[in-house]
Amino acid sequence: MLDIYEEVRILLLRSRLSMRKLASNLKAEGYENIPVAGGLSNKFNKKTIRFEEVQQILDYLGYELIIKKKDK
Repeated sequence: MLDIYEEVRILLLRSRLSMRKLASNLKAEGYENIPVAGGLSNKFNKKTIRFEEVQQILDYLGYELIIKKKDK
């Protein structure tokens, strides 16, 4: 299982975006509570990013988070 930072980095690579460009684009699009580029990376690395921030990032990239029960 990958952690959320790895998942977002994969999505960024697929979208050909850097973390810095993502943060800049989010601010330009009017998304709230998104720190500047270095702050966004730091939040992921320190595991202090909020769920709402991850949801906004995924929304911008065209994805959604789905929680489902594991198959046993």
